[in-house]
Amino acid sequence: QVQVTAILGADPAPFEALISHLTSSSNDQRSNAEIIFNLCKQTDPNTLVIKLAQLLQLSPHVEARAMSAVLLRKQLTQDDSLVWNSLTRSTQSLLEEAKTVIKKLCDTVSELGSVILRDNGWPELLPFVFQCVALDNYKLQESGSGGERDRFQDLLPAMMRTLTESLNGGEEATAQEALELLIELAGTEPRFLRRQIVEVVGAMLQIAEAEGLEEGTRHLAIEFVVTLAEARERAPGMMRKLPQFVRGLFGILMRMLLDIEDEPAWHSAESEDEDVGESSNYSFGQECLDRLAIALGGNTIVPVASELLPAYLAAPEWQKHNAALVALAQIAEGCSKVMIKNLEQVVTMVLNSFQDPHPRVRWAAINAIGQLSTDLGPNLQVQYHQRVLPALASAMDDFLNPRVQAHAASAVLNFSENCAPHILTPYLDGIVSKLLVLLQNGKQMVQEGALTALASVADSSQEYFQKYYDAVMPYLKAILINVNDKANRMLRAKAMECISLVGMAVGKEKFRNDAKQVMEVLMSLQGSQMETDDPTTSYMLQAWARLCKCLGQDFLPYMSVVMPPLLQSAQLKPDVIITSANSDNEIESDDERY
Repeated sequence: QVQVTAILGADPAPFEALISHLTSSSNDQRSNAEIIFNLCKQTDPNTLVIKLAQLLQLSPHVEARAMSAVLLRKQLTQDDSLVWNSLTRSTQSLLEEAKTVIKKLCDTVSELGSVILRDNGWPELLPFVFQCVALDNYKLQESGSGGERDRFQDLLPAMMRTLTESLNGGEEATAQEALELLIELAGTEPRFLRRQIVEVVGAMLQIAEAEGLEEGTRHLAIEFVVTLAEARERAPGMMRKLPQFVRGLFGILMRMLLDIEDEPAWHSAESEDEDVGESSNYSFGQECLDRLAIALGGNTIVPVASELLPAYLAAPEWQKHNAALVALAQIAEGCSKVMIKNLEQVVTMVLNSFQDPHPRVRWAAINAIGQLSTDLGPNLQVQYHQRVLPALASAMDDFLNPRVQAHAASAVLNFSENCAPHILTPYLDGIVSKLLVLLQNGKQMVQEGALTALASVADSSQEYFQKYYDAVMPYLKAILINVNDKANRMLRAKAMECISLVGMAVGKEKFRNDAKQVMEVLMSLQGSQMETDDPTTSYMLQAWARLCKCLGQDFLPYMSVVMPPLLQSAQLKPDVIITSANSDNEIESDDERY
């Protein structure tokens, strides 16, 4: 209490020291300062607010003024609204008067600037406004981008010139800060840009294409345009009215997909990392194509893609073939309604690439078929099963490229998930026999892909899978029983998954003879000490649930073993909790608690 009295007293030094301690790198000092600050707030909020206002105006230290601005705003807007009500009328009037003066000053600056800047006068103004918004100081942020933003619309070309001058002058860090602020503006106030949209988007695409700039700068310029496209609810149709820019951006993103190396590690398939050789440009290009297609839809994107993709596929470079197929897979979700109307063209384009001489292109073609099976299903399955499934089965014979084989198995999973049993059944002989061959492959990723595909095929074909049960189950049990080393834990976990799905598909009578042995192995594993990152635990819980559904009353003897770890897992604290959603039914990042 003695400290609080001194801090709120006439001498400004103790109060400024307290504010300084709130930003201390020492946890103890910062914690103590927070306790005392809260005591000041409880004891005399009126004096506390006056002290903050005085410090904001009079302190010679920038850090103290910035922190007082943050705290003052927090006390008056973000904390309990009773803080304002507890202030004396004279204090409230003081704060209202200050706010009025600042607003009138901002109005004067914006009016004067809109006249002078047209003649290239007052060169310091726009950099200062950018700096105001960038600083961690709420007063300056409000001054730099207040509520009456429309007054600044005529200044956008000059703002873009300032950005360009920063880039030309080698000040990319400053330019990146400005780009980040413009991205925020594009997301929250896209209508502000409507009048100058052609100039602004054109400038951004020029930055995106400038190879002499840092990758991060070019990515930010692209992020601005994509963010603007995504703000369709606040500014509907704005980017769709600029087809030349959509075409330009799509072309830039396609060229980013050419930034890929043909790494030997990809071909050796020792690592499961499918991104070997891919650059940050490549990954960013993929992400933006997906977002752009979802934001603008097929009527806007498909005509542009139809113009660019055939040229890439006709080029001699494998990188361009790969880029076309990757782009097709990325836009499928956002363009599904339009692409379904052009299925023949799309499927033919992809299947032709199954014969490409480069294995990375064949992998990309298989990947595209898998993605299209998900996004364009079940139409694709119904109309083109007679072409797609034989192509995937043939790709499983590519023994020189195990990564291609594994991906073909994964694509079978994608295809079968959206496929009716009567469509899948005629192909089961060929597919199951090839998957059993892959199951005996020396590469772990190929074995895992085969297991996942077998599980999916069994789940999709249900009782039709009984025909293959006697051939498949011995292989699955062998993996479950004999694979015990740490490197192959995921393989064993996938074998559990496959066995349980096969059991459910064929039914209790067919599965009964193997069920007891499988259950004994699972109980043995359950009783062993497993490491925290062992996937066996989660896969086993799912397997128990399927086996229970399959066996019915015959599962009762195992309940005493299954239930304790199940209840224990149910009580675990989740890594992420979604606590609420905003009014637009979109999850805000602030609602995620890690």
